[in-house]
Amino acid sequence: MFQFPDGLYTDVRVEDVFESKIQITLKNLENLKEQSYKAAFIRVFDGGRWYYSATTSSDNVQGEIDRLATMATKNSSIADHPGIACLEVNQGEYFLFNDTKSVRSISKNDKLKDLKTYENLIDGKPYVKMWRLNYLDQNVKKSFYSSKGADLHWDYQRVGFGLSFKLAEGDRTFEDWIECAGNIYAEIKQTDETILESYTEAVKFLLEAQEIESGSYPVVLSPEAAGVFAHESFGHKSEADFMIGDETMKKEWAIGKKVGAGLLSIVDDGNNKGIGFVPYDDEGSKARKTYLIKNGFLSGRLHSSVTAAYLKEDLTGNARAVNFEFEPIVRMTTTYIEPGSESFDDLLQPVKKGVYIETLKHGSGMSTFTLAPCRAYLIEGGKITKRLKISFVSGTVFQTLNDIDGVSDKLILGAHILLGCGKMEQRSLPVGWGGPYVRVKSLDVG
Repeated sequence: MFQFPDGLYTDVRVEDVFESKIQITLKNLENLKEQSYKAAFIRVFDGGRWYYSATTSSDNVQGEIDRLATMATKNSSIADHPGIACLEVNQGEYFLFNDTKSVRSISKNDKLKDLKTYENLIDGKPYVKMWRLNYLDQNVKKSFYSSKGADLHWDYQRVGFGLSFKLAEGDRTFEDWIECAGNIYAEIKQTDETILESYTEAVKFLLEAQEIESGSYPVVLSPEAAGVFAHESFGHKSEADFMIGDETMKKEWAIGKKVGAGLLSIVDDGNNKGIGFVPYDDEGSKARKTYLIKNGFLSGRLHSSVTAAYLKEDLTGNARAVNFEFEPIVRMTTTYIEPGSESFDDLLQPVKKGVYIETLKHGSGMSTFTLAPCRAYLIEGGKITKRLKISFVSGTVFQTLNDIDGVSDKLILGAHILLGCGKMEQRSLPVGWGGPYVRVKSLDVG
C-alpha cells in the first residue's frame, strides 16, 4: 500500500474514528455531538533516532514517509537492530464490532432517547440538588503497516454512561454516581431498580454516615478498590520505560524478587473484554497475559519494542498511544489482581474492627498510595455494621503488597468511561482494572 524507503524501518498506523458524546444536566441538554475522522501516525527509525509525523490527510501519508526519510540516515543493518528485530509481523483482519455491534449503527437521537429514560429516576428526588448524565462512545478501526511486512487490521470499541448526583441536607452533603462501561451498546443499559437502589443507599450515607477515629485498621477492598490499587500503585511501576538508562532501578526491580504476599498475583492482559480490551497494540504486537507479580514474586513487566530490546525481554503488547497524534509508549491495558479461594464473608469473619471500602472517588500513588473512598463501611465482629465518612486510606506500596492476607474467589473487572489513565502528555487512555475482594492486615484510615 505504501512505498517504504530502503535502509530504514518505517511503520504507519491509520485510525478511522467515530465517536459521540451526550451530556444532560438537570434535564438541560448541554451536549449532543458525534464526529468521524480518519488520520495516521507515521514513524521512521534509522537505528539512532525516531522521526514522527501525524496527518489527518490520508492522501498525504506517502508524502510524510518520504519527508521523514530525508531527515534520517540510511542504515543497511537496520533489520538487525534489537528494537526492530523484536517487532512482530502480524497480518490479517480482526474486526469484532461490525454492523449492529458497532456504535456507528445507532443514531445519536436513539442514544439520547435511551439516556433520557434515566432522568426521572433521579430528577426531583428528595435531597437531590444536582445531577448530570454523561454518555460517551468510540469505535476505532485501525490498520498497521510496516516495512517488516506487517499488514494488520482490527477494531476497538468502548461505550458507557455515568449518572452523577449531589445530595444535601442542612450542612451534610454526599456525592455519588452510577457508571457502566463496556464494548457493546446493549450491555450498558441499567434497570430502574439498579439506579434507585444506588440513590437509596446514597441517601443513607447522607443521613447516617459517621466519622471514624483516625488510625490503623484491617481493610477489605472491593474489586473496584483493589483494581485501582493494583493500577495506581503497582501497574505504573511495571511500565518498563522508567528503567531506561537507570542501572540502579534495573537492579532494584530484578525479576524474581519477592515483593508481596504468597497469595498475591497481579496481571495485565489486553485480551479481556471491556474498556481495556486491546487485542493488538500500536506497534502491531498481539496482546499477552503478563504476570507482573506471581505468588508474591516479581515476574514480569510491560513493554514496547524499545524497552523489550533494552531489557532483553519479550514483547507484551503494551505499546499504546492515546490517539493518532502521539507515539506509542508503554501503557497498561486491563490490570487486575487474580482471585483466590475465600468468599467475601470469609474475608470479613476474622475482622474484629475494620473498614470495608466499596467505591472510590479516586486513587493515586507510587511508593506510597492514597485511596479516597466514596462508600465505606465499618466492620465489627466480622459483620458490616455502619456507614462511614472517610477522607483517605493510605499505606506504603510494598508493605501493603506483603500485608495482603485474604483474597476472594471471584474476579470482577471494571473501568471508568469518562476518565482514563494519564501518563506524560497522553491523558485519558482507556484502561480496565479489577480484582476479587482483598483483605489487608493494616492501612492508615482517616
